[in-house]
Amino acid sequence: MNPVIRQIASQLQAVYPANEAQEMAWWVVEETTGLSRTQLLCGCKDTNFSANMQEIIDRLLHFEPIQYIYGHTIWNGLDLLVTPATLIPRPETAELVETIVNNFNRQSIVNRKSFNRQLNVLDVGTGSGCIAISLKKAHPEWSVTGIDISPEAIEVAKENARRNKVDVNFQVADILSDQMTKYLNKWYMVNDQMVNIVVSNPPYICESEKSSMRPNVLNFEPSTALFVPDNDPLLFYRRIAELFARTPYTIHHTPKYLFFEINEAYGPQLSAMLGGLGYTNIQIHKDIYGKDRIIEARMAR
Repeated sequence: MNPVIRQIASQLQAVYPANEAQEMAWWVVEETTGLSRTQLLCGCKDTNFSANMQEIIDRLLHFEPIQYIYGHTIWNGLDLLVTPATLIPRPETAELVETIVNNFNRQSIVNRKSFNRQLNVLDVGTGSGCIAISLKKAHPEWSVTGIDISPEAIEVAKENARRNKVDVNFQVADILSDQMTKYLNKWYMVNDQMVNIVVSNPPYICESEKSSMRPNVLNFEPSTALFVPDNDPLLFYRRIAELFARTPYTIHHTPKYLFFEINEAYGPQLSAMLGGLGYTNIQIHKDIYGKDRIIEARMAR
């Protein structure tokens, strides 16, 4: 099997770094044979290479993401359907989920009697639903809703909830729309309480950054989920923060929390903006690459 991996990887190294090419080679062979990497490493002889394997390699050489070719990806322990209507989930987004889960797990331990565990979560710009589904998996007692402007993305998210056996409410909604306030008022009436956690991985790449991006992202992933105007890089963050700074409180006065995945270049500006809107306990967390990637804040009165 190693010669096959080497052969595929050597082709892919024409356009990809060596480590990435090798990982793709393993992925192609696993998908083609239906065998796990462990089985392949153990020398399983029951292999069946499909006739279109070279076609798949050629598509990869033209920068088509392997996740779109096979229609799914394994991310944060979930098997997720992905299509060109959704972003491909990144490791940094798994760190965002981990930050939220760890935060509330610690609070549950420290404030076991007073902390409200029946939390309402809203994931803005849910895409494939990866964040919402991961949070529901981690805390089945939470009520989780995901919204996205794209009907196609919402259908993908619903299917991902089904295939991962969680109950998440996914709806089409535009966070920038004038109708968003009406949507939230209806949401509060249906749920009979406020949103406790707002999380978002919104578009945060400036249009001017396109020239430095790889073709597999720029030419295939949905631009509406990636880019913001150069003259307003905080567009989505500001809109979300303003909307939820004005939302009502329940009788329990459980504070609202914001968690954002961010562009590494705008941490200080985001922090200042959130502080100006009345958010407190603002913290910026670095990702595994040492870049500012997550910001969290709390609205408490």
